[in-house]
Amino acid sequence: MVNSQFTSHQSGVVVETRRGGKLERFDDKSEKIIAEEESPTQESEEERVKRIWRSADAVCFDVDSTVCPTEAIDELAAFCGKANIVAQVTSQAMGGALDFRDALRLRLNLIKPSLKDVNDFMRLKPPALSPGVKELVQLLHSRKVAVYLVSGGFTSIIKLVATELGISHDRIFANKLMFYQDGTYAGFDEKCPTSAQGGKTRVVQELKDEYGYKTIVSVGDGWTDLETCPPADAFIGFGGCVVREKVRAEAGWFVHSFQELIDEFQRK
Repeated sequence: MVNSQFTSHQSGVVVETRRGGKLERFDDKSEKIIAEEESPTQESEEERVKRIWRSADAVCFDVDSTVCPTEAIDELAAFCGKANIVAQVTSQAMGGALDFRDALRLRLNLIKPSLKDVNDFMRLKPPALSPGVKELVQLLHSRKVAVYLVSGGFTSIIKLVATELGISHDRIFANKLMFYQDGTYAGFDEKCPTSAQGGKTRVVQELKDEYGYKTIVSVGDGWTDLETCPPADAFIGFGGCVVREKVRAEAGWFVHSFQELIDEFQRK
């Protein structure tokens, strides 16, 4: 929005123009007298995101490298002896360099996990939680904030995470692995929105449409999380497990621990 007013100046008429909280001054010959000056009342992008965070009625958390400190698909790859090449593809996908579904298909085709592989993996290497996330989810629940896990990972693994955090399994939006009758790998369910680029964005919009949430905040480490805003009302970049430079540069508020999100609720 642009507002202008005229004042006097020894060299002639001065035009003062405000653009989005910044003040520009020009003389009557359209020569700038004073460069852009920040308005003292202008809210920074970080402050705006913090304000929205404090009033959220729903929060969508990414899981891998956010709620959990590692990427489950990388851990599964290591378990199946395919660690190095799969980790490289994951890094490219999370940084936005590859289409997400293409990257998911490529990684799973390299691993080809059997049903037994997945079950053994969950039994022998159950997912760990990032420091502070359990306390944060408990705090959000106490404030009657709906908490969702929206992930490009796998539902079967994320159910273990949700149970540990006290999150209902029907609030998980993730991908489903498929197997043939003999237990060999058959692919993944491409009807799951989170298997596609922009799928998390679609989930957030559907949550708004179905439940009428007024203020949804997305929290995550990757590009697929960043692109959920909009329709999310705010995005918080999380760098407590890994810092993705493209996300840090674009996020209105970037944190390195869940304690920062807890502390913000104590703010007056």
